[in-house]
Amino acid sequence: MNENNLCQLQNFACVLCRRTDDYPEKYGEKKIYQDHNLTIHYYCLLMSSGIWQRGEEKEGVYGFLIEDIKKEVNRASKLKCCICKKSGASIGCVASKCKRSYHFPCGVQKQCIFQFTGNFGSFCWDHRPVQNTPSSHCTVSSKCTICLEYVEHLPTYSILGSPCCKNAWFHRDCLQVQALSAGKFFFKCPLCNNSDKFQSEMLRMGIHIPEKDASWELEENAYQELLQHYQRCDVRRCRCKEGREYNEPDSKWEIKRCQYCGSRGTHLACSSIRTWRQNWECFECRSIIYNSGDFKRPKKRSLPNTENIGITNCLLEQPSPKFSRQSPRTQNKDLLRSPKILRQGSLTPNSCLDRPPCSRRLRLIPPLINVAAKNPSTTKREVSMLKRDISNILRELGYQIKQKTRKLYINKENIWNSAIKGFRRRNFNPSDAIEVQFCNGNGDTDGSKHEFLSLLMGQLESSSLFEGSMSKNLSLNSEALKENLYFEAGRMIAISLVHGGPPPFLFSKTLFNCLVCGPENVEPTLEDVEDSNMMQIITKIKSSKTLTHLRSAIRDCFEYLSHIGCLRLVTVLSDKDVLVKDILTHHVIKRVQAPLDSFQQGLRTLGVLETMQKYPEAFYSVLCHKPERLTTKILSDLFTMHKLSEAQDTRAVGFWMNYLQNVESGESVVTLEDILLFATGCRSIPPVGFQPTPSIEFLHADYPVGTKYYNKLTLPITNTYKEFQENMDFAIRNALELEREKNYYTGC
Repeated sequence: MNENNLCQLQNFACVLCRRTDDYPEKYGEKKIYQDHNLTIHYYCLLMSSGIWQRGEEKEGVYGFLIEDIKKEVNRASKLKCCICKKSGASIGCVASKCKRSYHFPCGVQKQCIFQFTGNFGSFCWDHRPVQNTPSSHCTVSSKCTICLEYVEHLPTYSILGSPCCKNAWFHRDCLQVQALSAGKFFFKCPLCNNSDKFQSEMLRMGIHIPEKDASWELEENAYQELLQHYQRCDVRRCRCKEGREYNEPDSKWEIKRCQYCGSRGTHLACSSIRTWRQNWECFECRSIIYNSGDFKRPKKRSLPNTENIGITNCLLEQPSPKFSRQSPRTQNKDLLRSPKILRQGSLTPNSCLDRPPCSRRLRLIPPLINVAAKNPSTTKREVSMLKRDISNILRELGYQIKQKTRKLYINKENIWNSAIKGFRRRNFNPSDAIEVQFCNGNGDTDGSKHEFLSLLMGQLESSSLFEGSMSKNLSLNSEALKENLYFEAGRMIAISLVHGGPPPFLFSKTLFNCLVCGPENVEPTLEDVEDSNMMQIITKIKSSKTLTHLRSAIRDCFEYLSHIGCLRLVTVLSDKDVLVKDILTHHVIKRVQAPLDSFQQGLRTLGVLETMQKYPEAFYSVLCHKPERLTTKILSDLFTMHKLSEAQDTRAVGFWMNYLQNVESGESVVTLEDILLFATGCRSIPPVGFQPTPSIEFLHADYPVGTKYYNKLTLPITNTYKEFQENMDFAIRNALELEREKNYYTGC
């Protein structure tokens, strides 16, 4: 790397904390002034003990003059951080007789409290303010009303109580995200809406409340959708020749919206509505109200139950989801997070209409605004903290793991059989902590639990227990059923998820819904059929254009249909749809009912299946999708660096970051996934992260070394970047190719 690139890399580090992290919600906005060779975090500057705002708001950095900042940097360079032992500690504890100094990120890590008000005081972990609560409430737990996770009524650094509501407790991270989003003018107690008393206490306890308008108020055209009306005819047979979206006011082709939800419509002529004043309700709303007992059926209007559908009937097409389905828990969070949504008062297109009529309730829930698409850099992090995500759920399940350890002896050349043998031992308990020791002809070596679980999930994904190329369903394997391998497969997935391993990333939507909702409530599709002969039978029946062709197609597979119990008398062409549905249900679900039951029993290990059924959206994201593609930022943030001298550090870190960027852009023979696999044994980051945290150290060596047991990557210190890249490529490529060849010849 040339000197210009090194200089540029140095400039990106904050002059006070000397970190390159760019987390606005954690360290404040990162300001870069190339003219002054200055990069600084806003919070690092704001909390520094020896600097004051002497300029106007637009002068320098938010009123802090450049010359004052340089003086503060010079002062801090003489102070050593009591946490990381490095110089540049610009923040001191304001408690009398306390001489502790530290960097802002180090203070956050050590749970210091920074008060973003008054004199902007900082308190170390021994002198930080605490909340006083009656001792009788310390054993009670309740839900945080922001993220809806349980919190104990025990005032700690990460749990705060409301000063105005007796039994309201929150996570500090949840409050901080809501404060950054709502700003000073909208941040208030989520329960009683008290603003003054609530804000005063939160400021005292170190919550930063910026003096700005709420984020949802600053979006461009934020309320534009409120001015739009639903304009489409949704009856099954629209009579308008101009199309379903044609609307001519004061005529029979004027569109009338449902009086309850407003998210379905009909032309007056298509539903035989005589005047605009006559009320009309859609089929879904009418079904809900009818089931509630408040619906009076009109005398001259009945719901059809035959194939002969008249023009006057108001049957609607199956509602097409305009937004992704969300659970009531997720909707409640979005409502808490966005006062903009609370102010809307009408039922809208994606309310509860995507649910079966028997399980719906009318709710005043408006369409969720996709703010992540408008501002992905900020909103994604805020949503991930508020959302009931998979990492928090799996961590809660992980509380079952005992301190008692159970060692598994795994033959790396036969992962599958070794794992089954270990899991079937009488003394094996899934709730014991797992230690792995790899056994082979060269002797025993301590193994990485993450590597073992990653290899095991890879074996499971390619096993004969499942069928399908990308998204997989259960196959029918009589030998596997006899040996109870479907149960073992479910147990392997449950153990991997709870013990911090990767998920299999293989479930089809149909398989997932069978596990969560029950097979009787699932309708499979053609995408679930892997057998080419079965696909040919279904396609032939489905593509029949006349009743004669349909009967001919049924005669060609008469024996098969008779054997599976799907043979039926067809009298009209539309009977083919029912027949195709029966065949799909038998082939994808009923045929593998026994494997499915066994697989479900395995997934009940450690309560995983029950938790899946409770939080389906969270598990869907990891069981039915491939992992997120790695980037330079993700990988650089993942590893903690253990550094040597300052001069060697700058050069080595520069080589490492440059290498990651070149790998991401395709200028190397390895990939970012190969680097992660080389260091940790996993090709993706597990939902709960790595334990221990992946780390990097620099040593005077020729080639890099990956220690998977400790998730540690040792990088060589070289004189030139070219030498560094060649050594990295050679070592990683050869190590992984050797592993692949060993797996190929052993059949793993």
